Amino acid sequence: MKIFYGWRMVAAGSGLQFLQAGLMQQSFGAYVAVLASERGWSKTALSGAAALQSAETAIIGPLMGWLIDRIGPQRLIQIGVIVFGLGLIGLGFIQSLLGFYGAVLTIALGTSMCGYFPINVAIIHWFERKRGRALAGSSMGLALGGLLVPLVAASMLSFGWRATAIGSGVLAIVLGVPLSRYFRGRPADLGETIDGEPPVERPVGSAAAVQPASTEIEFTAREAMRTRAFWLLALAHGSALLVVTSVNVHAITHMKEGLGYTVAQASLVISLMTVSQIGGVGLGMLFGDRYNKRLMAAGCMVMHGLGLLMLTWATGVPMLVAFAVLHGTAWGLRGPFMQAIRADYFGRRSIGMIMGLSSLIIAFGQIAGPLVAGGMADLTGNYRTGFTFLALVAGAGGMLFVWARPPAPPVRPAP
Repeated sequence: MKIFYGWRMVAAGSGLQFLQAGLMQQSFGAYVAVLASERGWSKTALSGAAALQSAETAIIGPLMGWLIDRIGPQRLIQIGVIVFGLGLIGLGFIQSLLGFYGAVLTIALGTSMCGYFPINVAIIHWFERKRGRALAGSSMGLALGGLLVPLVAASMLSFGWRATAIGSGVLAIVLGVPLSRYFRGRPADLGETIDGEPPVERPVGSAAAVQPASTEIEFTAREAMRTRAFWLLALAHGSALLVVTSVNVHAITHMKEGLGYTVAQASLVISLMTVSQIGGVGLGMLFGDRYNKRLMAAGCMVMHGLGLLMLTWATGVPMLVAFAVLHGTAWGLRGPFMQAIRADYFGRRSIGMIMGLSSLIIAFGQIAGPLVAGGMADLTGNYRTGFTFLALVAGAGGMLFVWARPPAPPVRPAP
């Protein structure tokens, strides 16, 4: 039985996101903890690197969207894998904070070109009815990547952070380049149809005798920006990332300095969070195309907030377990829905540019989360004030998803 090629792209996208999440995104906190101790750099300075990374991603987002809509995501993904690997290798040779910033920016450029943005756009063009399932399957790699965090931490202890970064870069290139070659532009390029469904027969003499069925309403980027849903979805997504990015950057340091655990022990909590994230992705694959994604995302926002509060005020292992389960499940379930909802609302026609423009707004959460948490920790001596504030804001952000109802079809002049 022939396997629909779109599912091969889902598997390749999962593999690429596994490498990015495991080698850097979810391991970044381990680098922060080690560098803060070894180099004496402040948490604010190290958080600045994460903020700069997010700012770069936001600034180039519209350009990335424009390129993806015009030349396709496959070329960008192939180049991005190389840039990502070289950035990790460069991280192993840094001697100053400025060099650290430069390496992080290179890594950010690579992940922008081969990460969830172009991967999701590529998959969106191949799926409609099964879109939620496909995007959740691709994001499974992002969840599984957390399982590498203890290995990365153990490598740092055994071989040092420099050797770990260099080895990670080599591994990213060796494994990532073959995966990047699986991506294609449209189903029609390989003689297939959306979702791999049988084509719909059209009357002879029509514009196309055989066409895949599609019920989507296609917005242009300008039309999408005129809807309330575009802005509410972007603000809600950014609110979620207040928690996600602050946890990725500071959770291990908080458990090490504030709660008295070792980096290895803290990494085990992150691993449990990853297992929960995998469970959340599985729930998304089961229910994402059956129930209201927007309302499920709103519930996940409450879980994000409660999870961060458990981490902030943890007095023992049970509260850390509660954090890992709540935050991980919410992240895994909500994450794939972000682009699936946009594609459901606005169609495939300009989805790259729509996602790119959304990134300018989403970036506030990516930038503010680590900076607020790190800055307040430097001022107060612990993460409690910053984490509590971010948790409350993220929990309240669930209402933005509730209000982000599907937009009315665009009104256009008659041809």
